[in-house]
Amino acid sequence: MRAVSRGARTLDGCAPGHHRGVASAVIIRGVQKCLFAADLGGTKLAVALVTNTGRIVARTSEAVDGRSPGRVIDQIVRLAGELKARPPGAKIAAAGVAIPGLVRGNGTVWAPNLAGWSRVPLAQRLRARLRVPVAVESDRNAAVLGEAWKGAARGRSDVIVLLVGTGIGAGIVSGGAVLRGAHELSGCAGWMVVTDRDDPEFARCGCLEALAAGPGLARAASREMKVSGELTAADVAESARRGNRAASAVFAQMGRTLGAGVANLISLFDPEVMVLSGGMTGAADLYLDELKAAVVRYAQPLAAKQVKIVVSKLGSDANLLGVAKLAFQSTRKTKI
Repeated sequence: MRAVSRGARTLDGCAPGHHRGVASAVIIRGVQKCLFAADLGGTKLAVALVTNTGRIVARTSEAVDGRSPGRVIDQIVRLAGELKARPPGAKIAAAGVAIPGLVRGNGTVWAPNLAGWSRVPLAQRLRARLRVPVAVESDRNAAVLGEAWKGAARGRSDVIVLLVGTGIGAGIVSGGAVLRGAHELSGCAGWMVVTDRDDPEFARCGCLEALAAGPGLARAASREMKVSGELTAADVAESARRGNRAASAVFAQMGRTLGAGVANLISLFDPEVMVLSGGMTGAADLYLDELKAAVVRYAQPLAAKQVKIVVSKLGSDANLLGVAKLAFQSTRKTKI
């Protein structure tokens, strides 16, 4: 793939840039046996080759071809082949895919932000095409597995990763096991109730998500800053860093609201580590203090004193590493 070749850099250099419509890649030479990991989002597909020790040896990303599930599957297969050709002699032992939705017990995938993804047998179709074991997992569960393997919660058995971006979700590991629920819906943290007031948005995406995710913050900022045009969370963050008091106040309120949700999770699950991840962590400096203060105020006191609240350093790489770990486990019965 020419776009991959043009964007290639070794890991000894800088991380790759991500440009609209152009794939980027990071390559290390001389690696032979790898796991193929894919992180499927609503608009971007990121893929990587990962060793069984958690070292990313090649990667690339491009816009999702969301016209149909078949197009996305073709895209994943093509990128697997192209990445495999980069380190000389590389072979794919197993594959893992993180998806923005849920995987039912029968193996079908539901991804509401992708057209036609209501009952897609993704693992089955990829196994037939790639001819290796394939593991498919929700992005929130992939994130917590990645953080527990190689990230801020390395080696811990009780961990929550709270993903805060355009939506809010949580990956939860308790006693070393991923919590899934009866219908694979554990971790829908955006639906937590954190206020007694009502809003039409709550019925659409959940109370916490409507108030504390990126779009909700932007809506609140538009009201407080009296802006007629459409704002993004990034716009609000820029205004706050330039000293706009209204923008700073909106982020402070977001921290208090999100902190109430985090306090609920800590009280319910008593994690060792709470990892904040997702797009909104780029502005964590604007709300993290308020969030932590809310945890002290609202969470079960003993749990609040002992939990470690950190911002992810892996970012979206946690998803890739999480499904790579699952891919490796699909080839072995022992844990990594």
